[in-house]
Amino acid sequence: MGGTYTLLVRLTAPTAIEVGALGTHRFEPGWYGYTGSALGAGGFARVDRHEEIASGVRDTRHWHIDYLLGHPDATLADDVRTESDIECAVASALPTGPVEGFGASDCDCQSHLAYAPDGEELEQAVRAAHDEPR
Repeated sequence: MGGTYTLLVRLTAPTAIEVGALGTHRFEPGWYGYTGSALGAGGFARVDRHEEIASGVRDTRHWHIDYLLGHPDATLADDVRTESDIECAVASALPTGPVEGFGASDCDCQSHLAYAPDGEELEQAVRAAHDEPR
């Protein structure tokens, strides 16, 4: 089964990262929440693939988030999952991120990447967005 997930990523140092076709962007230290969908045949196996990028087991960058996860100063701390298609609603409920269009090439959202300097604050916002009745 699949649905919507949000990855919670900690970045420990300021850095510039090339994000595929979006070009190079500056990322400040802090916490990032990336919201994506896992609705295909593999379901939440997509989250496992993101974990492989973050741990260095896999090198191939396919999605925007892979560029951030593959950076040595980034750590995948946790993920939040909901077994329904609420990807854009969750992304819209979170704080704005630093890169317009990040993870949102197939929808009208500004970005699917949120940023907050405090991890606890971001995690609470992510959990609330996933729990909000639709």
